[in-house]
Amino acid sequence: MPSSLSFRLLRTAAFAVVCLGLGMVAHVFAGGSVRGPAMVAGFFVAAGGAYLSAGRERGPRAILTLLGGLQLVLHLLFSLSHAGSPAESVAHAAHPSSGLVPELGMLVAHGWAVALTALWLARGEAALWGLLRRLAARLVAVLLPVPATPFLSLPYAEPPVLRSAILRHAVTGRGPPAVIGNR
Repeated sequence: MPSSLSFRLLRTAAFAVVCLGLGMVAHVFAGGSVRGPAMVAGFFVAAGGAYLSAGRERGPRAILTLLGGLQLVLHLLFSLSHAGSPAESVAHAAHPSSGLVPELGMLVAHGWAVALTALWLARGEAALWGLLRRLAARLVAVLLPVPATPFLSLPYAEPPVLRSAILRHAVTGRGPPAVIGNR
């Protein structure tokens, strides 16, 4: 079911904040820093990517793909924002230890962080849409007239009377011992 513009923008902003927060925390933990203009640009990059897929409910695969791609773009944006001039940017990008090409440990850490965050976002997405579906069903049930039925009437037939079954393997001598006599 397609969403309205305000709901779509709200979901876009929430995804962009989580995506940007993950990218900034990972970049700072790796020893980098995030400048203000790069942070603002990163928010708009993340929001632009999220807005494209915020029209409908997203599944875990779509969220993982989007979050992983945006984390790569944010990594490049934050790494390139450290250089001042275009010549410094080219030199920074060409240097092998520039941080643009991450090492294996960083890739594994980013992969786990992206996977866990995507799982968290997918669970939240499913919970949100499930809640909206239940609310819509309740609203329809309240607003649409239903035929009048007596309070205690059942819309289905009575269940059959349960009969006791004799068990084949039942022990019949069970229970406390009988009192034989008073002593």
